[in-house]
Amino acid sequence: MGFLPLFTSMLLFSWTALNTALKITEVDLSIEPSATVNRSTNVTLRCKVKVLSFKNDELNRVYTIYKGERIIYSKTTNSSEDFLYSLLEARVSNNGKYKCKVNIMGEMKTSEAAMLTVTGMSTPILVLSKANVTEGESVRATCFAPDETGSLLFSFYKDSKEMDVVSGTFNTVTFIAKSVGDHAIHCSYSVFIMPNLFKSQQSKTVTLTVEELSLNPVLKISPQDNIYEGDTLKITCSVSDFEKDNQASYLLLSQGSEILKTGNTSVSVNWTAHARAPELTIECRLYVRGVEKVINKTVSVTELFSVPTLKMSPPKVFQGDSISLTCKSEILSRDRLDEEKLIYTLEPPEDPMTQQYKGVFTGIAKTIDFSYTCTAVANGIKKKSKVLTIRPKVPVSAPKIWVSGIPILGKKVEILCLSDTGTPPITYTLWKTNKQNQVATVQEFLKPANFTVLISEPGQLNEYLCRASNGDKKLQLSDKLQSTIIEPMTKAHLMVLPVSGDISEGHSVTLICSFIGTPPVTVRWFRDSHPNALETKTTNINNTNYPFVLSKEHSDKYYCKAENRANSVESNRVSLEVGMAMWKKLLIPGTIILVVFSVVMVGFVLFIRSRRGKRETAAELSVESGQNSRECMEQ
Repeated sequence: MGFLPLFTSMLLFSWTALNTALKITEVDLSIEPSATVNRSTNVTLRCKVKVLSFKNDELNRVYTIYKGERIIYSKTTNSSEDFLYSLLEARVSNNGKYKCKVNIMGEMKTSEAAMLTVTGMSTPILVLSKANVTEGESVRATCFAPDETGSLLFSFYKDSKEMDVVSGTFNTVTFIAKSVGDHAIHCSYSVFIMPNLFKSQQSKTVTLTVEELSLNPVLKISPQDNIYEGDTLKITCSVSDFEKDNQASYLLLSQGSEILKTGNTSVSVNWTAHARAPELTIECRLYVRGVEKVINKTVSVTELFSVPTLKMSPPKVFQGDSISLTCKSEILSRDRLDEEKLIYTLEPPEDPMTQQYKGVFTGIAKTIDFSYTCTAVANGIKKKSKVLTIRPKVPVSAPKIWVSGIPILGKKVEILCLSDTGTPPITYTLWKTNKQNQVATVQEFLKPANFTVLISEPGQLNEYLCRASNGDKKLQLSDKLQSTIIEPMTKAHLMVLPVSGDISEGHSVTLICSFIGTPPVTVRWFRDSHPNALETKTTNINNTNYPFVLSKEHSDKYYCKAENRANSVESNRVSLEVGMAMWKKLLIPGTIILVVFSVVMVGFVLFIRSRRGKRETAAELSVESGQNSRECMEQ
């Protein structure tokens, strides 16, 4: 591509970009005549835009009006005038936040939100389909909200309480007139603008007159007096003046929670009276066009016989004991029922209990829990007793007896007693030499009884035993308590053997530690200059020794500590001064004599040698003098 065509393209591109460049600098949305207006005011939303561009030609502008996040209007125009959007005769439904968005050749900008508030709502108008009705008749109510727009929710009220409606659509509901008399009906509506709800004032009150329905239920019971359970009652439930006011009806005859019979115009039943309560209430209910009318009557019913009670004798039994169960109705209407006609049975029948005579059953208590009920039957009436659960107790076993911890003479100790089997509560009695000492009752299984005693003499514990009982005829005794009492260490004494004589290096000595206390006893030997034990011994007798050969370093104070399971004691201290060995004692004077003798001998030798030297020197001088004389003479 040549330079000229490229230059031409660049100029063309630059000219196009300059002519199409623009910038939206401001978008402003205002509400006229004001942001808060009364209902039916004409409102104008004015969207004003400021644009910077190279061209003065008119630009295509796309205006979009939002209410909340929802688009309500959009328009394209090339006018530079302010964009206007009108809300004619504004309503509460127009309340909300509005925004204006402008798009010019892809350049977009949105205004800040402007809030419009419309005050005032139209008064609702209520219209009833009927103003005078009878009970059960349906009434249609319609509520109008003149000229209101938006999402409307209508509410209807009867005597200031919101009504239960049968059906309804938008502003119309249908309800059943039930209560006799005049009732004030009104309505209201709400405009729903998420998330707010704007409620109107209430409509004018409309009076609804409800007349009583001429139909009524009729209840007849025969007989009404001197009624016993088992008697048959003839009960009739019907509608009064049905022929006069022939309307669809529904009858329900009941006693308590039991429905006896249902029908349309008349129901009748032969009912066997029962005596679940002293008085029975029978109801006849009439339903016509959603209206309920009730009539009831109460009859007194006398029991032929009361609900039987089942009792056990004796009241507490152990496994394998003989038991007797008695089933009996305490109340009997003897003028209507012969006692011989009352039959008692025991359930479950498969359990082997023998009937001894009327209502009395005997047998053996099982090894597990078991339950019975009894039934009394007469004249076709059956009554059951409450369930009787029998829990046979397990006899206690011979208890075990032991002590907790270490028994020490002069201190308290806990003695424990426990039976491995037996139903609680179990009473444990501690005995000492055939005399009762202490008593404790334990409520939990396998929990021992605790007895605290003071040990005052060495053989005291072997005099104790315990007895266990949980109501069984046979008492259980433990063996006698077998436990050794620990006598505390009272004193320790240290002596040295040999007792007298020369204690000097090389000799053997023995330290003997004697003590009083229950073995085993652990003895430790100490000397003052050493923190650790020299030796440790455990013994079952009342003394022990520590022999060793003496050296000069053994000079010190010695002592022992004796300890058993109760305490420990420390002995007196014994001082050992280790003297020099005999040979060392003899060696000193010998050495001195030897040294003296050696000095004397050295002196003597030196003396002899000095005298001999003097004589030899004199002789030599004499010889030399003679020789010199002769030499002179010869000359």
